[in-house]
Amino acid sequence: MASFVQTQSLMPKVGEIFDEIRWLIHIRRTLEEELEDETEVPVSIFSVPKVLMSSDPELYTPQQVAIGPYHHWRPEMYEMERYKLAAAKRSQKQLQKIKFQNLVEQLVKLEPRVRACYHKYLDFNGETLAWMMAIDASFLLEFLQIYAIKEGKMLLRVSSRMSHLVDFAGRKSAHNAILRDIVMLENQIPLFILRKMLEFQFASLDEADNMLLVMLMGFYKEVSPFKVMEALPKIQVSICAHLLDFLYDIIVPKEEEQPEIIEEEDNSEDKKEKGISPVASSSSGTNYVKQLCDAIWNLLSKLRKGPIEMLKRLLISNPVKLLLKLPWTILSKLPFFSVLAQPLESLFSSQEKEDGKSENESSNLHKPPSVEEIAIPSVSDLSNVGVCFVATNGSLSSIGFDTKMATLYLPAISLDVNSEVFVRNLVAYEASNASGPLVFTRYTELMNGIIDSDEDVKLLRERGVISNRLKSDEEVAKLWNSMSKSIRLTKVPFLDKAIEDVNKYYDGRWKVKLDKFMKQYVFGSWQFLALLAAIALLLLMTLQAFCSVYSCSRIFHIKATNI
Repeated sequence: MASFVQTQSLMPKVGEIFDEIRWLIHIRRTLEEELEDETEVPVSIFSVPKVLMSSDPELYTPQQVAIGPYHHWRPEMYEMERYKLAAAKRSQKQLQKIKFQNLVEQLVKLEPRVRACYHKYLDFNGETLAWMMAIDASFLLEFLQIYAIKEGKMLLRVSSRMSHLVDFAGRKSAHNAILRDIVMLENQIPLFILRKMLEFQFASLDEADNMLLVMLMGFYKEVSPFKVMEALPKIQVSICAHLLDFLYDIIVPKEEEQPEIIEEEDNSEDKKEKGISPVASSSSGTNYVKQLCDAIWNLLSKLRKGPIEMLKRLLISNPVKLLLKLPWTILSKLPFFSVLAQPLESLFSSQEKEDGKSENESSNLHKPPSVEEIAIPSVSDLSNVGVCFVATNGSLSSIGFDTKMATLYLPAISLDVNSEVFVRNLVAYEASNASGPLVFTRYTELMNGIIDSDEDVKLLRERGVISNRLKSDEEVAKLWNSMSKSIRLTKVPFLDKAIEDVNKYYDGRWKVKLDKFMKQYVFGSWQFLALLAAIALLLLMTLQAFCSVYSCSRIFHIKATNI
């Protein structure tokens, strides 16, 4: 099937000559083949997007073992081939009454499904692909068996040939290197290949699926930086595309788990239409005044008789707006009047807002957020205004902000040498595969926003949100801050609500308001500083003139000193 959906031609590699005859044979054979009636297999194994790969290629490229066709032919991967062949020999001993050759023949029949899983065109024949899948799957299953042994589901022991590569504690550097490699997006093989391999080793497919689930759950506990949730979601291995997809399904909540968030998304859209930014909203006191003004205006809007109608037209007329705008522009810069600025502006501009509301409503419904809406204060800044941080053992859906308690809830995360590779490849997979909101990517943007320095990491570590197994807090800050590139901005309702609530609470503190006012209108305004200097100079000149006429020393009882 993949031969029908692959759009890449047989382009020559660097240094090779394009084989025109081979290309023609391939095109004719593809067009002459009959379409199959089976359900199409979606593409699930992608190349890492260039915008992500360019940041740090080593985090997306396997360094020790190649699983699958993308990196199989790299010379530096050949060292692990003997271990993979040894794993295939041991796998042959576990097969029931069939040879490894017969297993490969069964995989040849699955060639169309295998090719359909890969985004790239696989430029080799079906038998080569089947042997590659069988050998790589044997090695991968042998590596995953250590997690079934941990759970007591297997009585086998790690072979002596593999003992220096893997261990139960995961302390060996080779073990961590393999862990990092097999979670990479470009280093995946379809999960139905592993199911097929286990099917020949067990009496039924159900037993094979149960054993594979035990292996994968143990692997999740080992590699996932998130603490094991109290109630892990039930995952069917039969519907998972590959290893990374299985991990993604456990960590990232499904959209149906957050049905109540849709209403909040609509509320944020209404706020945008009324001129209120979800990130830079005013304090709660401002909202009460605004509601009162809106209520009065709505009451007046319903009156259509005589003097009331004339008063309404007068208030919203352009001359009155101009007269009110000039002094109000000056007064609205002051801290006290800034509280009333937004409600009164909304009062006089509500008529215009209603006219353009229907047009903006349809255009902004699915509009992605802007860069400014992702901004959020750092952990240090939030702590200074009384925000507390509480770690949860839940999934990403547990993220939220309690306005009454001023508490931000974040899932507990443990970071080690494998975490950055794991997180980055999950982001790459989500960006390549997800058609809806990029939930995990949005989470990394949230962590990148609240962590600016090692001091922020220290505060989260003391609250139990971050468990640091790296060398220093500075490395953790660097890990999150380096993940600033994303494929596209997206809306994730429950995360956007948490960000909006945090910003609303932060911007509503008088300490923050005064600080912003001083920075913007005092220290950040050269006109204001020039005015202060002019006033000071005028006062000094006035004092000098006064002292030249009257004796300042006699008035202020200052004794003159003779030099």
